[in-house]
Amino acid sequence: MKLFAKKDPVQAELEKLKKQEEKFLAKNRERKEFPLNRFLQDKIPDKLRGTLEAAFAKAFSLIFEKGTGIIEKTYPKEELEKRSSIRQYAADVRGDRKSLKSFARQAAGIGAGNTLASAAAGVGMGLLGIGIPDIPLLTGMMLRSIYETALHYGFSYNDDEEKRFILLLIQGAMTHGERLEQVNEELNFFMEHGSFPQEEKMEELIRNTAGILSDELLYMKFLQGIPIAGVIGGAEDAVYMSRINEYARLKYHRRFCLGRQNGMRSNEKKDIETGERMNHAKEPE
Repeated sequence: MKLFAKKDPVQAELEKLKKQEEKFLAKNRERKEFPLNRFLQDKIPDKLRGTLEAAFAKAFSLIFEKGTGIIEKTYPKEELEKRSSIRQYAADVRGDRKSLKSFARQAAGIGAGNTLASAAAGVGMGLLGIGIPDIPLLTGMMLRSIYETALHYGFSYNDDEEKRFILLLIQGAMTHGERLEQVNEELNFFMEHGSFPQEEKMEELIRNTAGILSDELLYMKFLQGIPIAGVIGGAEDAVYMSRINEYARLKYHRRFCLGRQNGMRSNEKKDIETGERMNHAKEPE
């Protein structure tokens, strides 16, 4: 007789993810104010926040409308889809936590590569004193990293529901306090129920995401616009990209595990129903 029942691998992974998510929320609950931000506060033009917000909103709209195909040329989409199918098959066959953990481990490698690329681009722009004009590049790199993570876990990113999911991912990674809690709950609701608790219009969702990004990146983008000194601001691109990658991995991994759990429950239900029908058929009349 076994004293301890073996925990279901998917449930064990979900419990681990819940703890990691709670740690992420606690770490980002309060916005960190740096001494440099206080120094720059009086030097930032009044219109800069609005200019940044408009630049991010335009970048998201353009990429969603006609830029996704261009981003897809920067990574092997078909190869990523093939690898994802192979890993999912291996997870089906093995049915252990090790196969589930391999998804998270390899997704971390994708994020690290994109973070390094973001750092190099940000520093280069900072050396030249290019701040706001690099917004389309930064936005494209954010989406590229999320797109690759989505493909890694077997998810699409083209339809409107997936675009909403991605925009909320970026909001969650870049905001704090009550708004962070709210976004996190909306994402979890979608993963569990397949729909969002409230349907914002796409334009409004893009505008809100752009507003959060402009608020969070205001000081660094101002500094990045100053030649040489802008290296500091440009290097911060990597810090924010790392946050986005971390949050995206947590959410896609949880979504992946929930999908597997729901699939197993559905199969168990079908097996029970089949067994009941067979037993009923064997009963004497």
